[in-house]
Amino acid sequence: MTSTIRVLGIDPGLTRCGVGIVDVDRVRRGTLVHVGVIRSAADAPIGERLAIVAAGIREAIETHRPDAVAVERVFAQQNSHTVMGTAQASGVALLIAAESGLPAATHTPSEVKAAVTGYGSADKRQVQTMIARILRLDTPPQPADAADALAIALCHAWRRGAPQALGATGGLTPAQRAWADAERVARTYLRATS
Repeated sequence: MTSTIRVLGIDPGLTRCGVGIVDVDRVRRGTLVHVGVIRSAADAPIGERLAIVAAGIREAIETHRPDAVAVERVFAQQNSHTVMGTAQASGVALLIAAESGLPAATHTPSEVKAAVTGYGSADKRQVQTMIARILRLDTPPQPADAADALAIALCHAWRRGAPQALGATGGLTPAQRAWADAERVARTYLRATS
């Protein structure tokens, strides 16, 4: 295994699909590779919008050659129309990862927030601020979709690299411990409700 993993994080959406790519080393230090937002017009036909999202994700993969893809897991919200579009964009992202031969995973919003802030209910501003600190950026990434995509990528890289980095660092950071605790709670809840 190489000492650095490159992860493409995707915050799925039809109007704005956040795309963030980070390199993370053995000691969990993240470096920004690319960040952006794929946009499609809200009044365009659904097939055209999904094609725009697909083209943007394919371009990111071809240009930056990530080792893995991480997508935010879709949760039901009050607006079923928004959930449907988000789920469709998520499906496109997972399909493209599979077609590209890349391992893909999904992470819940609370897992991602806990990983980067130490708090599973952090707000958008807190996530943006922590992403700027973690990646040593002068300003927080804008819009929030871009910061969310970077957070998803970091969450995945830290999770995947946990066993190797434990030996290198002697333990998890407080945010990473909070993420691990949130993941344990989620798994326990899923087992109890299944």
